[in-house]
Amino acid sequence: MNQILAVLYRDSLIRLTSLTWFFFDLAVPLLYLLMFGVGFDKAVGMGIMTSGIAVSYNEFFLAGVLAMSCFGSAINQAYGFFHDRETGIFYEFLTYPMTRGQYLLGKVIFQCLMSVVQAVLTLIAAVVLLHVPVRIDFLPFTIVAVVVGIAGWFFALSIFAFRIHRNDTFNTFINVLYFVLMFVSSMFYPLDAVPVWLKYAAYLNPVTWHTDVLRYCTIGIGDPSIVIMESIGFVLFLFAGFYFAVRTLKKAV
Repeated sequence: MNQILAVLYRDSLIRLTSLTWFFFDLAVPLLYLLMFGVGFDKAVGMGIMTSGIAVSYNEFFLAGVLAMSCFGSAINQAYGFFHDRETGIFYEFLTYPMTRGQYLLGKVIFQCLMSVVQAVLTLIAAVVLLHVPVRIDFLPFTIVAVVVGIAGWFFALSIFAFRIHRNDTFNTFINVLYFVLMFVSSMFYPLDAVPVWLKYAAYLNPVTWHTDVLRYCTIGIGDPSIVIMESIGFVLFLFAGFYFAVRTLKKAV
């Protein structure tokens, strides 16, 4: 446990020494919600239909903002491995008396704490500024979904960060992956009226699973049986990501 706390403490110090970076991390989800959400909400007008229920775009997009923030935070944390590798800290950490799993857990716990703060601020803004009827009784489940989401994506992206040794190659790969996964999902639009091929592709996408779970937890929209299956699928995705991230890290030296 002390080893995990050491990694957590080190990442906390790095983030807190740059208050601009710290503020940017917390503010990005709010900017997504206020800029994209409000703009599309005005454009859509009467709202959109999802699962047979009409909702405003702000309500629909709230879960997408939370899922997007988790994915973006995971990218930033995974990219940190390149900075650590260039400075030699990465290899120094691997010589410390800690397991590879403890090293990864220390990294992800810090980012999970940051993401919880992000999520709470975003939910407050959604309720106060946009009057989104967030389900307060499901708030604990929303927080759990955010934590599981950031952990799952961090472990998955870490696999590629360990395998790819050039940061320009990693940036190219991540940008393409980000574009494909974001738009082939239920993040920006409901899947009820999209082409069949896109609908099936989206349901194979972990971003869709995470977004649908968050949408159900925040505004209660979605089929509970599908949401349960997507929750199980994402948890399996998380454990698979952790397993392969640890295996890849063992071969990183």
